[in-house]
Amino acid sequence: MSRQQDEDGVVLTAYFSNSEALPPAGGTRCADGATGSPASCKTGHRIVRSPARNARRKAALDRCASQDSLDELSLDDYWKEVENIHQSSGSDAEQQDEVQLKVPDEGEQEEAWLAEAGLATLFDESVAVPEDTMSLLSTLTRTQAAAVQRRVETVKQTLRKKNKQHQVPDVRDIFKPPSSQGEKVGQAGSVCENGEGIAARSETHVDLEASFSEQALVYKEGTKGGGAPSDADDKLPTFRIPREKTGTTKVGDLGPADMKKVQRLALIEMTALFDTASIDLKAHKAVKLKFKESGLFGVPLSTLLEQDQKRVPGTKVPLILQRLISRIEEEGLDTEGLLRIPGVATRVKAMCLELEVKFYEGTFAWETLKQHDAASVLKLFIRELPHPLLTVEHLSAFTSVLKLPTRKQQLQALNLLVLLLPQASRDTLKVLLEFFERVIDHKEQNKMTLNNVAMVMAPNIFMFKGFRHKISEQQEFNMASEMANIVRLLIRYQNLLWTIPKFIMDQVRKQNMENQKKMSRDRAMRKILKKMAYDREKSDKQEKNPGDGAQGFIRVQAPQFSKISMAVQLTNDLQASDILARFVNQESGHPVKREDISLYEVGGNISERCLDEEAYMKDLMELNPSADWVIRPVQR
Repeated sequence: MSRQQDEDGVVLTAYFSNSEALPPAGGTRCADGATGSPASCKTGHRIVRSPARNARRKAALDRCASQDSLDELSLDDYWKEVENIHQSSGSDAEQQDEVQLKVPDEGEQEEAWLAEAGLATLFDESVAVPEDTMSLLSTLTRTQAAAVQRRVETVKQTLRKKNKQHQVPDVRDIFKPPSSQGEKVGQAGSVCENGEGIAARSETHVDLEASFSEQALVYKEGTKGGGAPSDADDKLPTFRIPREKTGTTKVGDLGPADMKKVQRLALIEMTALFDTASIDLKAHKAVKLKFKESGLFGVPLSTLLEQDQKRVPGTKVPLILQRLISRIEEEGLDTEGLLRIPGVATRVKAMCLELEVKFYEGTFAWETLKQHDAASVLKLFIRELPHPLLTVEHLSAFTSVLKLPTRKQQLQALNLLVLLLPQASRDTLKVLLEFFERVIDHKEQNKMTLNNVAMVMAPNIFMFKGFRHKISEQQEFNMASEMANIVRLLIRYQNLLWTIPKFIMDQVRKQNMENQKKMSRDRAMRKILKKMAYDREKSDKQEKNPGDGAQGFIRVQAPQFSKISMAVQLTNDLQASDILARFVNQESGHPVKREDISLYEVGGNISERCLDEEAYMKDLMELNPSADWVIRPVQR
């Protein structure tokens, strides 16, 4: 790994480390030469697990080839939690349909991948060509284009084997630079306006080629980064993303249209990352089964949120989960063994039944719910979700993250996977991780360190309903340390993982610019835009005072407040926070609090973006000169 050292720490800038290698395909190589999982070997001896599924399991971890793993720590807490889960589920009389996992047929996985990436037209002529397909292809980096090319070729070969009568474009035509100006490339029309194809286009985007390599993560020993806990005994390095002058973009800052583009690019980039490391991801798909259509436990997240939004509009995280967390925190987080010590099983079951009846009526006596019982109900809620919180589709990718050779790449993959989660899963996971972090902040009193919380919660997050019936004991044993380590990384680096990488934001802006160029070529659209520009210019002239439109000024709109707009002079040091502070001081009709408003970048090469308060406005104007700047109430 190339490292650039300076006073601020070490900047990690390369995909691979020359000193680190992927573990052997057969597992982790131990000191005695045997091959096994990190949980199944320790220097000097071998550990054999009892075949009894409900027997107490105990394993020690060896460092072997995994870096910063749970080395020298016992997995006692993990296996105790598995026993508790097994005992509680074994006593349930009510049986529900379990999620059935289906391995896609040959070529089916690649077809689904291309469709999710918005590139279905590369293999299916019957699908209408989306407006942004060409612009998406034109902004791909070489590694991203290679990932797409590989899957198009697989689908093409599969269709040939099945003798399907599809007009599948030749993959070489899709990605080959045209020999002449204006030549079309491939069935999808993946050619830029100047006639350049994807391969040629990528040459002009050298700044994007390294992708995450250019999105440097700074490693600094002994400092606290990303707002995550820093436990000396947990031995995890600290990473941070250097601040950009145009501001950091968090999940939730973008409008739906641009977030869809982000997810497509995240899928392509994540796949390219695993391809580069020669890791083959086998995605699963859930077979649709009939689930409960109402209630609290065993109900899909989407159904729960529909119920909750009828009572509290705008709800993004299930109300029952929010209330359980509040109840646990009401008793204080200093309780020793919090999350680890189970509640009384019969009492927990009775409380769940009572919650089903009384929660929405508001008649449940929360003061009767003891803290350890509340923690057990919370874990049961997560475990009983019909579909896992990390989704069936991406579960194998999450469990494969530790196969990547460096910690930086592992965090990159987790960052992309978080972006790929459905909003309901992503928001719910974030609330849980923030709660776990607060528990860890009290580790001196409750004895729950980052490692302890990760080991206790991993079975609840990964072992969704019916999961343990679908894997062998050896697989479960091998996966134990992997699942605990993934949860540990999610908690430790959660703020970093909920950030949209700058290179993806750059690609989104380039896509929007390409789309605008296509629109401008349409004569009818040009007339409409011309009329809109004329009307807007006329309106601006009526609103502006003399001198407002002079160079070096921007006009900030606030249509939802009494002060509709104000002119602000640009300086090198002007930040978004300065504009908001000035607006609060000048707003007299309806006094507003500073924390209740945000500044948005609207239009130009972005549809809508809530600005980081530390963003410098002059740099943003240079990045997006056609944007409007709008103050709006914060959406909580």
